[in-house]
Amino acid sequence: MVATEIRQLPKNTQKYIRSLESKSNRLESRNRILEKSKIHLERKVDQLQEKLRLALYRKFGRSSEKIDPNQQELFGEAEVEADVPEAEESTTTVSSHTRKKVGRKPLDPNIPRQEVIHDIPEEEKLCGCGARLSKVDEVVSEELEIIPEQVFVKRHIYPKYACRCCEGSGDEDKPVFRVAKAEPRLLPGSIASPALLAFILVNKFTDHLPFYRQENRFERIGAHISRQDMSNWTLKSYAVLKILEELFVKKIKEGPVLQMDETPVQVMKEPERPDIRKSYMWLARGGPPDAPLVYYKYHPTRDAGYIRDFLKCYSGFLQTDGYAAYDSALKDNELIIHVGCMAHLRRKFHEAAKGSRKAGGSHIALGKIQKIYRVEEELRGLEMDAAEFLARRKEQVVPLLVDFKTWLDEKALQVRPSSAFGQAISYASSQWTKVIRYLESPYLTPDNNAAERSIKPFVMGRKNWLFSGSPRGADASCFFYSMIET
Repeated sequence: MVATEIRQLPKNTQKYIRSLESKSNRLESRNRILEKSKIHLERKVDQLQEKLRLALYRKFGRSSEKIDPNQQELFGEAEVEADVPEAEESTTTVSSHTRKKVGRKPLDPNIPRQEVIHDIPEEEKLCGCGARLSKVDEVVSEELEIIPEQVFVKRHIYPKYACRCCEGSGDEDKPVFRVAKAEPRLLPGSIASPALLAFILVNKFTDHLPFYRQENRFERIGAHISRQDMSNWTLKSYAVLKILEELFVKKIKEGPVLQMDETPVQVMKEPERPDIRKSYMWLARGGPPDAPLVYYKYHPTRDAGYIRDFLKCYSGFLQTDGYAAYDSALKDNELIIHVGCMAHLRRKFHEAAKGSRKAGGSHIALGKIQKIYRVEEELRGLEMDAAEFLARRKEQVVPLLVDFKTWLDEKALQVRPSSAFGQAISYASSQWTKVIRYLESPYLTPDNNAAERSIKPFVMGRKNWLFSGSPRGADASCFFYSMIET
């Protein structure tokens, strides 16, 4: 009712109508609040379900990030996101099917062969007609034999000579007893030979066998070597060979590209630090491109101070993941060009795809990244000099990167920033300028995976031995990881 009509009604009726209008306004206001709350809760539920799916995938799913090369092009965005007005055009290429050969792989022909001939008795080589049978063919089967480690004691005997006639008086400038000069040994006075030390260290740092397991193995073959002995030998060997560590650091900084990564490690008996505090194993990979070195270094913290100190006297490209300490360490450093990692960018979209209930923008992003990697793989397989490689890579990859960045900017305006897909877009945008710098050097690849592969042996070993007993032990472990992985 209009205001003039209301004023013509009795006062009690006017009062009643105004109360109804006030109540109606309150209900409408409350309804708007509830609608907003409903939308917020629905988004919260979607976000929690997304996190749950991703957590279940991390717990029980495959760790591989490989994707079907044809799958990504099957999804048009109109089908997966209702708020996008147009779908992207795509071309689907189906590769021919290759059938795997069924059966066991043949044994390596380089393995030595020992032939054992199983012949029939001589009397069976005569035919019923009286003629002697002739060999027309043979049936061959192979089985793999193995001889366990051979353990023996090498006795070093030094004959001692003296003169029975003059008892040394006739040759006073020489000692009475003459013995051959002792050969130099890595650990004088120890029973550990270089071969035994190498065997123990490779078992520990390559095959991830802790000393207590090796102790049990030695007991089975009758060699009584305690875990304490092996630990002491490792520390003493490191003390002798430590001089090589300086050469490692110097050589690794001479290359045009340096890659870095880090991972937690538990170290006991650290000064003024509780045993439950995390320390870190830092890794650097660099040096000559045709013969790269891998350098491990233990440090109690993960702050930028270690990065800054390690990179002194280095100039060139530094490729890392998106950890903020690298940016802090390289602030105002004009000698080092910081390069990002596309694999970490891809990982964000991969996790968003696994957390989603249906194919969406994350799958399309993975398809765009895969095209970039495909070009890199194809060009790496061709024989060309560095200048030609750089030119062709820029020619083919820059359009793909421009298309990807344009798509990211459009999606950033259309998706919720709190969603996994939104967070992946935000991370990609923040790392973009560093990620694309790999185009500036032929020795750079799109990602930091080479460093991650180098640090993986340490991560695998950590699952077995769990912690280092002391900072000295951690330093020794770093040195031998560096030697073995290099």
